Amino acid sequence: MQTIVYERTGDPSVLQLVDRPVPEPGPGEVLVRVAVAGVNPTDWKSRRQQPLPVGWQTPGQDGAGVVEAVGAGVDRALTGERVWLWEAAWQRPWGTAAEYTVVPVRQVVPLGDASFDLGACLGIPFLTAHRCLTVGEYVPDTLHAGALSDHVVLVQGGAGAVGNAAIQLARWADACVVATVSSPEKAQLAAAAGASFVVDYREQDVVEEVRKIAPDGVHTIVEVSAARNAAVDVQLLRTGGVVCVYADDGGGELTLPIRPLMAPNARWQFVLVYTAPKAAKAHAVTDVAAAVAQGAVRVGEAAGLPLHRFPLAQAADAHQAVEDAVVGKVLLDTAGQ
Repeated sequence: MQTIVYERTGDPSVLQLVDRPVPEPGPGEVLVRVAVAGVNPTDWKSRRQQPLPVGWQTPGQDGAGVVEAVGAGVDRALTGERVWLWEAAWQRPWGTAAEYTVVPVRQVVPLGDASFDLGACLGIPFLTAHRCLTVGEYVPDTLHAGALSDHVVLVQGGAGAVGNAAIQLARWADACVVATVSSPEKAQLAAAAGASFVVDYREQDVVEEVRKIAPDGVHTIVEVSAARNAAVDVQLLRTGGVVCVYADDGGGELTLPIRPLMAPNARWQFVLVYTAPKAAKAHAVTDVAAAVAQGAVRVGEAAGLPLHRFPLAQAADAHQAVEDAVVGKVLLDTAGQ
């Protein structure tokens, strides 16, 4: 098979297309023929910073494809199933940027008739968004139609991959969703994802506009840039509200006022999907799979998430696109290289 491998950390040039034997699934594992792999910011950040687990690494946490074989202890009925994958390369060398990969069976999820493109976009962005929408003290642990029907959710950065996922999942759960963006083009993407209201923070006063929509404040803020937005977020939380910080865009440190956050019993919650509690992650996988089965989530420009495709051999270009913060989702076509 052909696979992308790097044997040292560094810039995208360390990524190599090599031939390797197709791996054998071990006990509790499945072998998946990957059709499409997703590329996430954590892929390039790991490539630059994280030590290699066994002297080499195939990147890629997310992907979609077909189960080719199963290891001992795994139901053989899974063979031939169309599936999506999550955290394939977390603390393991076998990622999704390859024609085949092996993963623990709990990390493959039936995809049904949904597209491989959608499957490759789910993993990290949607599981992260689910955690952000369910971790507050006064929100449900699980999502389904109606679960957030009396909630207002503010998505800071509604045109990003996690922002898009948060909008789609929150709307599926019947929340009122307000998204902030930085341009008219991104406003169109957030609206296409399903945002109830869109605020251009370069042209409008976010606090003023959101307070018009939610006079009592918002229940949940899905936050991509806490250092930049902290002062705004503090002014918009309702009693018992939560700011869920999943990235450090715009700065790695923030300062918070104590008294204005004590009064509403506010919560600031930091989110990294890889180390999230197992129960929360299990809820997320189940709920995202249900949303897919119900046709509630989509990808592509019409869904607010433009797709940028690269062949496997151009994985370095795909990584560079994500490092350069391209708007939308970067995919690798891994079949038929």
